[in-house]
Amino acid sequence: MKTTISQYVWVSIGCLLSSISINAFLVPHHLLSGGVSGLAIIFYFIFGWPIGVQVFLMNIPLLYAAYRLLGKNYTVGTIYGTILFSLAVDATRFVSDYNLIDDPIISAVTGGVIAGIGSGCIFRVNGSAGGLDIVAAIVKKYYSFNFGAVGFAINCVIMLAGAMLFGLKLAMLTLISMFISANLTDKVVEGFNRRKTVFIVSYSTNAIVEAILKEVGRGVTILHGQGAFTRQDKQVLFVVVSLTQIAKIKQLVHEADPHAFMIVQDAAEVMGRGFTLPGARQI
Repeated sequence: MKTTISQYVWVSIGCLLSSISINAFLVPHHLLSGGVSGLAIIFYFIFGWPIGVQVFLMNIPLLYAAYRLLGKNYTVGTIYGTILFSLAVDATRFVSDYNLIDDPIISAVTGGVIAGIGSGCIFRVNGSAGGLDIVAAIVKKYYSFNFGAVGFAINCVIMLAGAMLFGLKLAMLTLISMFISANLTDKVVEGFNRRKTVFIVSYSTNAIVEAILKEVGRGVTILHGQGAFTRQDKQVLFVVVSLTQIAKIKQLVHEADPHAFMIVQDAAEVMGRGFTLPGARQI
């Protein structure tokens, strides 16, 4: 129950942020968002129809498809996100009257940042606010092709319509806003506690392990491997460190074995003892 409440809270925060992004930064400058809300904004500019009401009506057939194809559990959570987002968009409509940022470029960037954070809050707890999220879930379950291409094509159609209605400049600003939003959503979902993973192949692993434990204070995992060419058994060291510790790791490895082979990769998110567990030693 605790986890469920937490999910609803984060979905609520995400919906509120996303709706503020639309009304405070996109609508005042005739910018669009992606997916269903983008179509709703277009019809709002043309006919004056409330964006939230449109979003809800457009999601009805998608919710029905979700119920038939994805099951009751997924649909219940999605209905909550859809209704809340629809209500939040119309409830925060008054924000657009203040025109918080006069510059459309800055407004597009700010709107993309806030929308990205809002979507990230929703997706981080495996929530959904309807729209293309439902399409993505269906495509992922039943079809082998990448939904990213489908979503990109839909958003391109929306941007093309925006360019025809409001000009190429505003369409390009919409693209910038979408790009920022998508990237920031990924950052929020993956987490900001990015680390580096290091693989070290050496014949002097004992010296390297002792140096890392003593000088860096990080645990090391020893993997057992075999050279494909020589067929000689060897040890591969695996260690997770912060960005600031990479230089020290390189120095220690070079001092212990100048011929060691080392690979450094990004780690999107690291959880567990020494990184996220309460009471564990932090960097």
